[in-house]
Amino acid sequence: MVFQRFNGERMVDELVPDEKPGRQHPNLVVLALIIFFESTLLFVALGYLILELGSETPQSYPSAIALTVLTALAAVWVAVIGVSVLRRQPWIRGAAVVWQVLQISVAIGSFQGVFARPDIGWFLLAPAVAVLVLLFTQPVLAATTRREG
Repeated sequence: MVFQRFNGERMVDELVPDEKPGRQHPNLVVLALIIFFESTLLFVALGYLILELGSETPQSYPSAIALTVLTALAAVWVAVIGVSVLRRQPWIRGAAVVWQVLQISVAIGSFQGVFARPDIGWFLLAPAVAVLVLLFTQPVLAATTRREG
C-alpha cells in the first residue's frame, strides 16, 4: 500500500507491505521460486561441466576451467538472490534485473545464427520476462523497499 506522510518539509509517499511480518506475498514467493529454478539449472549445468571436464579432453583446459568456475559463481550468486528475495532485501531488484538481462541476451543469441536453438531461447526468455514483470509489481516493490528509521 502507498501511504503519504509529512516528513517535516513536504508530503512523502511510502510503500508499506499489506501483509503481516511473518507472511510472504504470493508474488514474492513465485519470484523466489523462479529464481531458485534458474539457480538449480545453473547447478545442473555446473555438474555437467565438471563431469565433462573429468571425462573428456577439452580443446583448451584453461577455457574449460574458466567456464566451470564462472558457472559455479553464477549458480551461487543466483541462489543468494533467491534467498535474499525471501528475506526482502532491497538490493535484490538490481541484482535480479542484471541477471535477467544477461539471460535475455543469451536467449536472443539462441534464436539466431548457424547453431540456433529456439527451444533453448524460449526456455531462457520465459522465466527472465516473468521475473522482470514480478520485480516491478506493487507487492514486491513494497516488500523490498528500504524503510528509513
